[in-house]
Amino acid sequence: MNARADLLALDADTLAALANRGLVKRAARELDSGAGAAVSLDATGEVTAAFPDGSRAALPAGVPLEAGTCSCPAPGVCRHLVGLVLAYQAQAQPQSASESSSESDSAPGAKATVPPPEPELPWSPAEFDDAALLAAFGRPALAAARRAWERGVRVTVQRMDAAHPAPSVELPSCTVRFPVPRSLNFALSGATAARHGELVTLAVWAFRAADEDGTPSGSARTAGGPKQADAGTAAATADRAQPAPATATAAATATAAVAALTEELLRTGTARTSPVLLAQLSRVEAELTAASAHWPAAAAAELRVQLAAYADRDTRHDPDRVAELLVELRARLRAADRALALGTGESAVTQLRRTRLVALGCRVSAGRGGAERCTELYLAQPDAGIALVLRKQWAVPEGRPGTGAELAGRRLLGHSVRALAGSNLVSESVSRSAGRAVTVERGRIASTSVTPLGDAWASLPAPLLLHDAAARLRALGGRPPRPVRPRIEAENAHVLAVAEVGPLGYDPARQRLEAVLRDAAGTEVRLSAEHDVLCPGRIDALAAALESGTVTHVSGLLRPEAGRPVLDPLAVRTAAGLVHPDLAAETDPHPFTALPPAAADPLAAALTAARTALAELARTGLDAALPHQLAPAAAALRRTGLRTAAALLDALAADPSPDRWTDAALHLLTALDLHREEARP
Repeated sequence: MNARADLLALDADTLAALANRGLVKRAARELDSGAGAAVSLDATGEVTAAFPDGSRAALPAGVPLEAGTCSCPAPGVCRHLVGLVLAYQAQAQPQSASESSSESDSAPGAKATVPPPEPELPWSPAEFDDAALLAAFGRPALAAARRAWERGVRVTVQRMDAAHPAPSVELPSCTVRFPVPRSLNFALSGATAARHGELVTLAVWAFRAADEDGTPSGSARTAGGPKQADAGTAAATADRAQPAPATATAAATATAAVAALTEELLRTGTARTSPVLLAQLSRVEAELTAASAHWPAAAAAELRVQLAAYADRDTRHDPDRVAELLVELRARLRAADRALALGTGESAVTQLRRTRLVALGCRVSAGRGGAERCTELYLAQPDAGIALVLRKQWAVPEGRPGTGAELAGRRLLGHSVRALAGSNLVSESVSRSAGRAVTVERGRIASTSVTPLGDAWASLPAPLLLHDAAARLRALGGRPPRPVRPRIEAENAHVLAVAEVGPLGYDPARQRLEAVLRDAAGTEVRLSAEHDVLCPGRIDALAAALESGTVTHVSGLLRPEAGRPVLDPLAVRTAAGLVHPDLAAETDPHPFTALPPAAADPLAAALTAARTALAELARTGLDAALPHQLAPAAAALRRTGLRTAAALLDALAADPSPDRWTDAALHLLTALDLHREEARP
């Protein structure tokens, strides 16, 4: 019975991903109650199962679970196919136990026990050759993979080790896992059947390239591209229709339009943006999207919103943010790694198969024009080990405050926002964008089920669940600078396992609540939450939860600050249940201990002043720049020893061109980010 090692390697979580957790639980109950199947294995490796209800199922060797057959009318993977696997595993265990017992009969007092399985030796999916991929997925899947590979694909390869029993590859559209050693049939991607073969093929090629280059586990890199086009399958070569050159041409045309448009904005000033220029920006955004340049397209869309907000005198306009977006758009055109900077290797939308998502909490913010509110539901996808965002805009009736407490009762996917923010969501109609934003198809909400969260946080995989926040920040230390980094939603959303909660303090000047949390590794994590008029109950609800003495987990957005991990909280889990600070109603003010004033930081002050000066220059226009406009900022940089930054401002003052402005702004923004992350008090 041990001939089917692939079936013995399937655990409950893998079976749930291949079918669904309800079917696995039902099949396990039937087996435990004695209503399981009688299974047999023939010489070809085919397993057949006869069930008490008269159903018969069969699973030949070398095929995935969904390729098995069953006499019952249920479509796809039914409970009988799941029951076949469980019954086969149960029947194989007594045989192993009897073999172990016969070998130990000579030992007096020996007991017959099932020996623990031997640890699987490390292996790599790179072992699969192109012939195996072709046999498993067919020529169309490999041709699609080849086209994506030629464009370049952003991948993160995680090899098998003690902390990661299943090798995996994080692709832009999903995470591919190989839970069954040396088997393509049970590879998991979370994508629909139409794209599964393509994505698994890309994952195998990514392992092949990483093993050849010696890329360490957990390091993000761009694989493929024209220079590595021969790393794919020769079988797909004949199917090429030259889409990659067409895509490259479209991307080149769109990026040239971006360069021209941002240059015009910088010369004339964003304050003079006309409706005609906004229309041009909208067209450039569409061209970037059509060319699969997802990251500059998203930046262009945000810039368009900011410029429209300035024209409408909307309080959401932020001149510093406008400057950052202009820097980002121009920096992405300069990047050496084009696939990384433009996102051309990403899929615009990926339809996911039946997917389980675990809610991490909710964030409430202002929407368009101040007359709308936005809720962001953060969701973990355990199978992929990543976090996603489900975003919804809400209209607020005139005269209503539109606070988080009011939005908590609004209906989304047939449930209240509060219920969704603390639930498990299982759906067959979920798709995710290149930036990991989630949408649920209209008309298919019935295929989405929502259940209470329970203890789902405690079983989340790393890095979603953190036991050592400092280790997570170290793993992120090699990321590219923010202006050219992929625009990933919820990139820093995690759940922190809390071992201890320290005293709370409140900074009245910045209206900020702070506390020190300690994780299981002993790392101190500073929790920091700011008051928001849209969430008047946030601070008091958070304080009450932290002082309950029963906090086990806190979800939030993790960032480095002054060399330490800082968590912006989304939800808190206590013995009484889940607390959502943004959705809490306003209560009587909580008494707090005042925090001491923050120490002065002359470096941050000088860099911030210089950034503000550049933002003002972008607002008024380089053509109207005054000779000594940047002199005070340059002098402050020199006083703090930042001579290179000061020299860049001097060069810009002498030659107020868009390229000089980009040089100075890119240097200052990167320096400010690094200083904020690494500088210690």
